[in-house]
Amino acid sequence: MEERKYYQIDAQGKVLGRLATEIVKFLSGKNKVSYTPNKDGGDFVVVTNSDGVIVTGNKSQDKKYYRFSGYPGGIKEISFEKQLKKDSRKLIEAAVKGMLPKNKLSSAMMTRLLIYKNQEHDHNIDFKI
Repeated sequence: MEERKYYQIDAQGKVLGRLATEIVKFLSGKNKVSYTPNKDGGDFVVVTNSDGVIVTGNKSQDKKYYRFSGYPGGIKEISFEKQLKKDSRKLIEAAVKGMLPKNKLSSAMMTRLLIYKNQEHDHNIDFKI
C-alpha cells in the first residue's frame, strides 16, 4: 500500500459544494492511478479557513441543517448563516459526508479529513491546492 500524502485546500471564498467534490476526490483516492472502489487508498486532506466558505444564491438564509434527539418534538434546525458563525467546520463535514459512498469505507475516509478555522495547523503538507 502506498504512503498517504497530505493535501491542503484553502476554503477562503470557495463554493461549498465544489469544495466538497475536490475533497472527496482526494479522500477516496480517485486522483490516483491505483484507484479501486472497494479499497481505501485515499489521502489526508487538510482544509484551512473554513470560515471563508460561501454558497450561491439565497442559500445562506434558505439552507437548513437538521438534527434529531430521538425524542418526540426533538428536531432542531439551524440555517447556514447561523451555523457558519457557530462552527463552520460542521458545514464542510456535512457536505463531504453526503458525497462519500454509503458503506463501511466512508467512516475511515472521514477520519482523514482535517478542518481548521484558520491557517494554523501542524501537518507536513505535500501538496497545496
